[in-house]
Amino acid sequence: MKRSFASLLLGTLIMAHSTVSSASVRELNLGILGGQNATQQIGDNMCVKSYFDKTLSVDTKLRNSSDYSGVIQGLVGGKIDMVLSMSPSAYASVYIRNPKAVDVMGILTDDHDESKGYHSVVVVRADSPYQKLTDLKGHSFGFADPDSTSGFLIPNHEFKKKFGGSKDSDYNHFFSSTTFSGGHEQDILGVLNGQFDGAVTWTSMVGDYNKGYSAGAFGRLMRMDHPDLMKKIRIIWHSPLIPNGPILVRHDLPSGFKAKLIKAIRDLDKNHHECWVKAVGGEQHITPATEKDYANIVELKRELMNGDR
Repeated sequence: MKRSFASLLLGTLIMAHSTVSSASVRELNLGILGGQNATQQIGDNMCVKSYFDKTLSVDTKLRNSSDYSGVIQGLVGGKIDMVLSMSPSAYASVYIRNPKAVDVMGILTDDHDESKGYHSVVVVRADSPYQKLTDLKGHSFGFADPDSTSGFLIPNHEFKKKFGGSKDSDYNHFFSSTTFSGGHEQDILGVLNGQFDGAVTWTSMVGDYNKGYSAGAFGRLMRMDHPDLMKKIRIIWHSPLIPNGPILVRHDLPSGFKAKLIKAIRDLDKNHHECWVKAVGGEQHITPATEKDYANIVELKRELMNGDR
């Protein structure tokens, strides 16, 4: 009888602690990767804020960083609670610093064909003479962000194999210069305005080219103020398939609240999909994933961090 009472008391205390811990969460911090128009990003996530505020009785703060490192630092330092569309390379940076900082709760998956990947692509102006990557020899080139997967990690890896050298040597001086523009939007605009002869960005390469494909940087820019963007650019190279970004939640959130948050994220995707699509930047939904799905990206990131660029 004493054991039964003790077990019941312990169970009651655990439940009470979980309830209190869950109820004590009054602020939810949503990390949004930088490198795109901040006003549009905030606008695209206002429906997300309203949803979580109502569903979880919290004040959702949109933590929009000017670059990827701000979100990385926020996750490592426990200042950001979730990211709905994380760069795989940026996730790798978090994982390498603290494997227990975040939980992977899913991977973005294309609504059209259930694919779970995207591509890094090199774009040039449509009225330029460049038809293939080697045509850019001796010309200027733009990368996005040092922690971007398609905007640096993958093309850097591929260019080192193809041309030798590293970014520090402009790949054995293949390019006349290589520059970090700050983001995918800046890369595309840099090509359009002549700052770069070529630059990288990301796209699913699924769906209608003229509509900017089903997901990627093209669609965001077209919705903002470049509706005829796809007529002004040409894709001259694309990478092998890259795993789509993970959906992340902070590992050490109170367990009761974390369970509610994960349920709410899934509900947002399933029952408020139009809002979800705006927030993640493409016609995508959640399917299961773990950190193992990003093992190759983590290893490439380790190599980059341990070697030169």
